[in-house]
Amino acid sequence: MKILVAAAAFSSEMSGLQRHAFNMVRCLLLRPEIEAIHLVAAPWQRELVLSAGLGSDKRLAIHIAEMGRGSVGRNGWYYLRLPEMAASLGVDLVHLTYPMPVNADAYACPTVVTLHDLYPYEAPLNFGFPKFVFNRQVLQQCLAHVNAIACVSETTRQRLRQYVPARVWDKSACVYNCVESTQPNDAQALSHDAPWEWQGEPFLLCVAQHRRNKNIPLLIRVFARLLSRGQIDQRTKLVVVGIEGPETRLIHRTASEFGVSGDVKFFEGLTEAQLRWCYANCEALAVPSSIEGFGLPVAEALMAGCKVVCSDIAAHREVGGEHCRFAALHGRAEETLAEAIVETMRKPRIKPIVFPQFSAAVIAEQYVALYRGLLSAPALRQRKSVAVAATAASERRVL
Repeated sequence: MKILVAAAAFSSEMSGLQRHAFNMVRCLLLRPEIEAIHLVAAPWQRELVLSAGLGSDKRLAIHIAEMGRGSVGRNGWYYLRLPEMAASLGVDLVHLTYPMPVNADAYACPTVVTLHDLYPYEAPLNFGFPKFVFNRQVLQQCLAHVNAIACVSETTRQRLRQYVPARVWDKSACVYNCVESTQPNDAQALSHDAPWEWQGEPFLLCVAQHRRNKNIPLLIRVFARLLSRGQIDQRTKLVVVGIEGPETRLIHRTASEFGVSGDVKFFEGLTEAQLRWCYANCEALAVPSSIEGFGLPVAEALMAGCKVVCSDIAAHREVGGEHCRFAALHGRAEETLAEAIVETMRKPRIKPIVFPQFSAAVIAEQYVALYRGLLSAPALRQRKSVAVAATAASERRVL
C-alpha cells in the first residue's frame, strides 16, 4: 500500500494535530504492507516536520506543498491540489489528518479522515461567529465525501451520530490516537530538557491549547485560590503547555487579575523530550476541559506515572478509567476542582500505566485493516480503473 498522509495545518508549532500525524506515520511504518508513505506539510511546518524524529525509513517521503497560510489558501489547496498530488504520486489511499474540504470526484483512490472532535458544534466559541458556521460546513462536506471516518475515541464516534445522517455515521470507526509510553526515570535524569531554569520547585502541569473548552482561566483561578489559602507549597508554579488561541488574552488577564502572573509559566512548541520531562517532574497533571475528543495528555501522563486530576467527562473516563481523580465541574466548579487538586497532589506518585489499546502495533493493525477494507471495495476498484483509463487516454491525446 502507498499512503498519502495530508498534515498541512495552520500552526507551525507542535499541537495535537501534528502529533497525531507524526504518530500515525510511525505506526504505519511498522507494517510490511506499507510500501510508501508520502507525508505532506505546509511551508511553515518545514522545521517542525524535520525535527519530529520520524526516522530514516526509505519508505517515507516528506513533501512541502506550496499554499497560502490563511483558511482560503489551505482549504483551496486541499480541495484542488491534493487530488492532483495523489494522482501524480500514484498512491493507493489518502488520509486527511483532520477534516478539510474533499473533492471526491477528483480522487481515483479512497480517502480517510481522522475526526478528533466535534468542536464546531460542541464548542463553537473556540472559533467565534461567524467562523464556526463555516467550520461546520467544512466538517459536514468532508465527512459526507470521504470513504471512511477514523474517530479517535468511541466517545467522539457516538457523539458524531447526533450531527450526521446515518449513511455518513455508518462510515465511521474508532481508531484511537497512538500513545507511546515514556520512561519517567530517564526523563527525570535529563534535567537539560527542562523548558525553564528549574530549581526543583513543585509545579502543576496543564497541557492544553488556549481554547474556551479547555477551561484554563478556571484552573488559574483555582491555582490562585490554593496559593492564597496556603493549601499548596508557596513555591508551586502552574505550567501551561499549548499553542496560543482565542482565549490567550483572557488567560493572561486572569493570571494578572488574581496576582499569579509570576507563578504561571506558558510554553508552546515544546519538544517531545521537554514534554516527557514535564510529565515526569510535575506534581500532577490538571485537565479541567468541558469537552474533549480523546484526552491525549491524560493518557500520556498516566503512562509516565504522573497523577492526573481531570474533569468528569466521557472522553476522560474512556481514556483514564479508574486511574484518574475525576472532578464534576458544574455548580461549585472552583471548590470541587480545588479539592481534587489538593487531594491528588498529596498522594504519592503512581506507577506507569500500560494501555495496550493505544500502542503503535495495535493502532497500525487497525489502520491497515481499515485501508484494506476500502481498497477491496468493488466500487472503489472500478472507480480507480476508470480514472487510470481516462488518464492514459488523455496522455495518448497529448502524444
